[in-house]
Parts: sequence; C-alpha cells; structure tokens
Amino acid sequence: MKIVVNRFIIVFMFLIIVSSFGFSNPSYGQGTGTAGGVNVEGSWYLGEGLKEGDYFEYSLCEIDLNDCAPIKLKMWIKGLKQLESEQLWDAEVVVIDGNKIIKGSMGLGQNVPEPISFDDDLFDYAIAFKSSLAWLGAFATASETDRIHGPQEFKDAAWGKIGAIGGSQLIPIEAETISVPAGIVDTVVVGWYSGDWNRIWIVDDFPYPVKALTYAWITTGIAPIMHQYTLLDFKENVTDDPFKDVVETIPKEELLGCPTKFSDYTSGRISTNTNTMMIQYNYAPEFPIEGCNIDWKINFMSKYNDVEFIDQVHYDIWAVDENGQRLRSYAEDVGRNDLFNGFGQLHLLLPIEEPAGLARYAIFVHGTGPEYQVPDASMAGYAVIEINIEENPLIDTPAVPITSPTQNIPSWIKNNAGWWAEGAIDDDSFVQGIQFLIKEGIMKIPPTSQGSSGGSNEIPSWIKNNAGWWAEGAIDDDSFVGGIQFLIEEGIMSVSS
Repeated sequence: MKIVVNRFIIVFMFLIIVSSFGFSNPSYGQGTGTAGGVNVEGSWYLGEGLKEGDYFEYSLCEIDLNDCAPIKLKMWIKGLKQLESEQLWDAEVVVIDGNKIIKGSMGLGQNVPEPISFDDDLFDYAIAFKSSLAWLGAFATASETDRIHGPQEFKDAAWGKIGAIGGSQLIPIEAETISVPAGIVDTVVVGWYSGDWNRIWIVDDFPYPVKALTYAWITTGIAPIMHQYTLLDFKENVTDDPFKDVVETIPKEELLGCPTKFSDYTSGRISTNTNTMMIQYNYAPEFPIEGCNIDWKINFMSKYNDVEFIDQVHYDIWAVDENGQRLRSYAEDVGRNDLFNGFGQLHLLLPIEEPAGLARYAIFVHGTGPEYQVPDASMAGYAVIEINIEENPLIDTPAVPITSPTQNIPSWIKNNAGWWAEGAIDDDSFVQGIQFLIKEGIMKIPPTSQGSSGGSNEIPSWIKNNAGWWAEGAIDDDSFVGGIQFLIEEGIMSVSS
C-alpha cells in the first residue's frame, strides 16, 4: 500500500512536535457546536497545494446521486485550459458507477476548484462532486483578501455559519491521525452538530478533504447520510495520461435510442391496499419505450394530510403479473433486500425489463423506521400502477446488447464473505477461496492489471467492510468485485492466467 505524499508525513511530524509541548485536543460545544479551534498552527482552503500532475481516486456517495450508492471517482489534473476569459484546471475524469464507466473532462476553478465546465454525461457526477468533495469551498477559498471566505485558521473558533441547518457553526473540532486506503495521514477534523457530529477530515496543504461523513438535516428520526467519501489513492507528478487505456461503456440509452430528458409527467394518487398511506406518483414519458427507463417521482404521503410526507420508508418497486404476483424486484436488481428513503420524496430511473404491452408496477412498502433496523410493518402495503410500454424496434436487432453483463456469483459464497468479515476465517483462507472462484470462472473479474506484491496477503479493513456489507445485501455484486479488483491491482492477491 502506498503512503500518501511526503507533505502528509511532514504534517504528521509537526503534530508530534506540537503535542510534545502539551497542546491538547480542543474543547467544543457538545450541544450546539458553536465554539471550536484546534491548537495547531496553519490554515487551509479548498485547493491548497493543487498542481499539474496530481492524481486522485475517491470512493464517494452523495445523497442526490443514486440515493448515496457509492461510486469511484478518478481525477487527473492535466494542466490548465482557457474558458472564455477564465483559466481553469483541466481535469481528466473517470467515474465507475456500478457496471458503467464514464470518461470525460471537467474544468475546475482556480480560486475554488469545483466543476465550472464539464462534459454532458458527467453532469450528475459534477453536481455530486461540488456538493461533497468541494463543499468546503463555500467557507475556505484561496482569496487572501476575502476575510470571510479566504483561508481559514485551524485555531479559529468557527469558519462560518451553515444557514441550511438552522445556523450551526462549522468549526475545527480536533486533530486526528487516521488510516485511509491511500495511507496514514494526520488531519484536522472540521464539522458541525445537527443531532450528531458531521465530520470532514482535512490535511494541511492538501487540496481536498481525505474523508467525510455528513448527515442530512431532518427534524425527526435518524438522519440519512448526506455525503461520505474516502481517499483511495493519490499520486504526484503524473505526466502520462492514466486513463488512456480506459474504455468508456456505451450508454444503453444511446444504443437503444432512449430518451434522456423527461417532461410531460403522468400523475396520480392512490392508496396502498392496506389504506395505511397514500402514494403520489409522477412518471415520464407517458408511454415508456421497451428497454429504456421510466423516470419516477414518488411521494409517500399521510392518508390524513395531503401535505404531510411519511419519512424513513423501507420500500421496493416490483413488476407484477395480472394476479399481483411478483415478477421481479428493483431492490434485488441492484443487490439489496429493500430500498430506503429518509424524506418521503423519491426520484429514480427505473430500467424497463418488461416486454411491450401493459406492465404493472407495484410500489411496495415494507414498513417504516430507521434505515438499519427491522421496519415497523404496521405501515406496510402496496399500490399497483399500470403503464403501457411501447415496442422498441432496436431490441430485435441482434447486434445491439440490451443489457450489460453482470456478475453471477452463487449466493453461498456470501456466507464465506460474511464469516471473513466477522473474523471467523482468516485473510489467507479468504484470498485462496477468491482465487479458486476466479480460476474456475465462477467469479468474473473485468480486465485488471496485476500489481506486484511483497508476498503479504494483508487486506485493507475497508475491503473487509465491503465483504460484510455484500454478505448482508447492502451493496451489489459489482461493488464487491470492485474491491477484489483493487486487491489484484495492488498485488495483495495474485491470480494465475
């Protein structure tokens, strides 16, 4: 495993020195989070130290992107480029989103290195980038003359007020040494209190935070994650394009002539069969096309109040036959037991796998309650919505693949992954089992360059977390396989040809 840049080590030695003089972690308001400050010299702003040749790799989720399903974001600072009168950082980007690979470029501002320009197919990811990795740019920028939004001192009591969550203060909380997949780093934690502490880990003279875990602001119940990310890798002085051999997947929408912009929604309101809540729905297009997507906007509403949303809903979308029998589950399609919505308002793209003709979709509610607890089934029920699917002539063309290949891993293998995550079997046993599955063709690994290894099979803890989540159905097969690819690329796991 590579250790992150030398300047991380310098910061680490500095923190050791200041700690020897008796500096301690800060005191801060446990109830409201109004007073902070860390006894560490220095300041930070978003983009500090950013330069040509920097390469970043993050695992990232953001609440408005696939309900915080994790993606992998890779970014290389190629140099500078001109956009009208402004010079921007020219960032080459690769996004791995499930079985999709999206390749393109972004223009990042120099004062605040957030996406200013970007390729069309990077739109959703650029927005997620801005509201997660670049979020602190609203409080700390390179503008030395800006006394409010310029570089922020670690010793400052507060960096600003977050109006969107009731006026909480963004404060430096403490100094902390943490381990991320990119290495061991010494950080200053900044954050705010909103029923729980939201934490963002930054490193002096490093452009972006190395880790974050923040929560959406809600008035009742357990808050869902707003954004979460971790630095997987960082390199300096990369001169050759690291993405030159990356092949972008062709979007299914392009292959099948599917619409990507939606308007003229069909609306309705229907009670669940148990009469426990109302389902308010909007979908587009009016006549969805076979093999394409339906754009759904669904609200879970109180049956007693037309404007009251029901939050913390465990749900699924089923395709059912004329007798109401389940044909497929969208949750299972994405590798989960059920889906969760914290706000009562849902927006998703549902892939159509049903043939042309009348299709029946059931909005199925398992119950309500916190995300990682068994839901209260007193609110369970379903509502069926009938939609006419139009025939797509391109589906009959043999040369056009309708669906992307997916992993087909036997369910019993998840038992092994769960035992390993719990410590019941050791790392070597797990590695040997995966090697066997790959060699026998049971587990399909996409083309992966084999890394070199010193002979150790020590596996990063985040891979073990992935295995546990996969065993529980919290992440899908492709996400788990992505972790296995990482082991191979790093030389931790060796697979013979």
